[in-house]
Amino acid sequence: MENKILYKKKYNISFSDVDFSRRLKLSALFEYFQDIASLAADSLGVGIELLEKKYGVAWVLMRIYVEIIRTPAWEEEITIETWPQPPERLEFQRDFIVRDSNGNIIIKAISTWIILDTNSRKIKRADFIAEDYPAIVHESGKSERAMDCGLPKLKAPEQPEVAYRKTVGYSDIDSNEHLNNSRYVDFIMDCFDLASHKKYEVKSIDVNYINEALPGDTIILLKDVSKAESGLVHIEGIKENDGKVVFRSQVGIREKQL
Repeated sequence: MENKILYKKKYNISFSDVDFSRRLKLSALFEYFQDIASLAADSLGVGIELLEKKYGVAWVLMRIYVEIIRTPAWEEEITIETWPQPPERLEFQRDFIVRDSNGNIIIKAISTWIILDTNSRKIKRADFIAEDYPAIVHESGKSERAMDCGLPKLKAPEQPEVAYRKTVGYSDIDSNEHLNNSRYVDFIMDCFDLASHKKYEVKSIDVNYINEALPGDTIILLKDVSKAESGLVHIEGIKENDGKVVFRSQVGIREKQL
């Protein structure tokens, strides 16, 4: 992989980024991914501000799958590496690897992004933003992936039960004025009680962002534990006012090791 497309950044895990067990919160990890993806896009000439000012579009995360080998702890220093794949007609894929201070891979992720017209809220074609963007990506002549796996469509929960309701507020939104991708993860994690968090840990999470959630929207969180014995829990969020699906997710869990 050429350095031109591989972007790295070190992160020191602060106390505000960990949970009761002093391990990195999943939502904080997503914030790290969001941060480094933004910086990497800047380095390729397709950063947030440039896209907004020149093209009137914004990056929006559509899908992300994360595998967690080990969850890092408070005060650990980690390094995140990210690189893009050649753009498709509508989608941009970006991979992530997280390493500990010894260089061991502890987390892997693959993600899919689109560009959204900030006025019409419609998806734009990938080649709309810059003709030279694909050329930069293709220079390496490689298609290295963080993991080799397809992302099949996430189905609706088979046996959903209402976990709780959440109204999107000011602290939940980002610069696109919609629910930030990391806050979805907090909503998902809040579907599990503290006892569950003490017994289990997340080994994987797959989130499909389907429809925008805006300030004032009330989301009904539906949880399906019918496959929990197999280590899978399905969680879906729907809008209370019109029933539109906001997101679907599949969380892989395992018992914590003492």
